[in-house]
Amino acid sequence: MSTPPAPTRVRFAIVAVTMLAAVLLYLDRNCMGEIVKTDSFRNDLQLTPEQTGAVLGAFYFFYAIAQVPAGWLGDRFGARGIMAFYILAWSLCTAVMGFATGFAALFAARIGLGVAQAGAYPTSAGLLTRWVPFSQRGRASSFVSFGGRMGGAIAPWLTAVLVAGFSSWRPVLLIYGGVGVLFAGVFWWMFRERPAEHPRCNVGEREFIESGAPPVVAKDTAGRIPLRALVSSGSMWLMCLAQWGTNIGWVFLVAWMPTYLRDVQQFEPVAGGRAASLVLFLGMTGTIAGGWVADAAVRKFGHRWGRCGPLAATRFAAALGYVLCLWMDSPWAFVAVFAFISFISDSGIPSTWATLQDVGGRNVGSVLGWANMWGNLGAAATAGLLPWVNAHWDSNKDWHEAFLVCAAAYVLAGAAALGIDATRPVVKG
Repeated sequence: MSTPPAPTRVRFAIVAVTMLAAVLLYLDRNCMGEIVKTDSFRNDLQLTPEQTGAVLGAFYFFYAIAQVPAGWLGDRFGARGIMAFYILAWSLCTAVMGFATGFAALFAARIGLGVAQAGAYPTSAGLLTRWVPFSQRGRASSFVSFGGRMGGAIAPWLTAVLVAGFSSWRPVLLIYGGVGVLFAGVFWWMFRERPAEHPRCNVGEREFIESGAPPVVAKDTAGRIPLRALVSSGSMWLMCLAQWGTNIGWVFLVAWMPTYLRDVQQFEPVAGGRAASLVLFLGMTGTIAGGWVADAAVRKFGHRWGRCGPLAATRFAAALGYVLCLWMDSPWAFVAVFAFISFISDSGIPSTWATLQDVGGRNVGSVLGWANMWGNLGAAATAGLLPWVNAHWDSNKDWHEAFLVCAAAYVLAGAAALGIDATRPVVKG
């Protein structure tokens, strides 16, 4: 018998290009948060604060509600063409914002951006399912999540530098959009729907990718969104609850932590910015660490508990971090605890992605889109929830009540995670 050829490494290129797509995803998503602060933008369009808020908020609502249909398109028509289309579409929307001359055009472009980006992560999860062996799904998912976090982290700094360099906000959006249009072509050229269709993927790599797959087979839904299966799956509702609670606790770090450090801990603007960047940077490293943990946990504890265990443990640990804030008195001690929460929360992301890939089968885009939709609705709720808590319950303005809400949300997420069963497909074969 002949020895099978050594596996090629095309799968690494596929994961890398998917990670770069995630970088662009968050770069284009978050750049407007920095642009609207600039004098160039304010003097040019002269929007009211209410209009500026509407422009920023339009993305998130439409991003949330488009998750399931956008993910389904990737399931129905294939990740190669649909993902390339999504990259092209959101890049064109980014460039169009650079031509906007008023509120209506900018608002419409942000809606388009939200709809186009909604399918990116669900479709990415689907392609990882086909291109990464089961034993490495956690690690592959961690790199894609890391790319998103990296794009979000560099967006404010890079955008500020470019706006200052051009003395205008418009060229920045045209550059971002142009890079994305080119990258859509790169994605189409490098990616194939399945390993068997890629000219540089040999038999050894195809066999390696297919090895060790769990006995979870999802039924082909003949082009339909598996809405009935999603609604009737108790495990999926628990995943949605875990996503919802997680995002309530997480959004404090990205939306309200800078305000807390400035108003309560009296950080100067520069020091506060550095502290916030440090917190989010550690979260990025958590995604990588969590990928290794996700795969190792399955080998150690089996499929079911190896998936839900890390997810539940990280949520309970994040809740403990918020509880510890009630007894802190040093400003930098708060920063250290926030950094811990950021790291431990992000380290659970790969387990989430891997679980949804396991139970999604051929419907993974729709399945991940469903869970991601509920998570984003949790994030949207937090925008008004924490200010309301501070206004009605926090008489001494120490934010302790807000910390307790975040802790309770993470406890809820952890408890829900314990009931998630990655061995049971949403659509059974």
